[in-house]
Amino acid sequence: LLSRRQRQMCIRDRTYRDILKKVDHTLLKQPSTWEQIREICDDAVKYGTASVCIPPSFVKQAAEYLDGKMPVCTVIGFPHGYNTTAVKVFETKEALKDGAEEIDMVINIGWVKDQRWDEVLAEIKAIKASCQGRILKVIVETCLLTEAEKIKLCELVTESGADYIKTSTGFSTCLLYTSDAADELI
Repeated sequence: LLSRRQRQMCIRDRTYRDILKKVDHTLLKQPSTWEQIREICDDAVKYGTASVCIPPSFVKQAAEYLDGKMPVCTVIGFPHGYNTTAVKVFETKEALKDGAEEIDMVINIGWVKDQRWDEVLAEIKAIKASCQGRILKVIVETCLLTEAEKIKLCELVTESGADYIKTSTGFSTCLLYTSDAADELI
């Protein structure tokens, strides 16, 4: 029989593991080296995260290194989302060819601000089609959006067939609003 403290520790550990299964272990800083990427790959496997999210230039090497032990995720149109749709589609296909199993795309915030909703939706759908059934997460940079834009983007991402919506690249000019993170978890 376990003591009360042991039971609490088991519950806390289980909770951490449950949370980690939903977290992408990420390293996207510009000066990242293969040694650092390999280290987060090892950590992702050790802690059982959802995936390891890394720059596209490391995807092939990481996929070979991990050999199926952990899904590799990479970013498309990162960090600003200004690439053309054709470039984002190419990036997606190249990443999948190199071994990525998940794609995180950044939307074009300028299009959102101009209310070019049809183009935003068409771009997400084009990237989703390029994913060939793999997971697509759409990064919308909520700290730059009005409440109405956030709602509209949630509707568009849902309509597009993308699998997840993410609040931030972590590279914008502002921090994530706590309310946006809470809403994302609900």
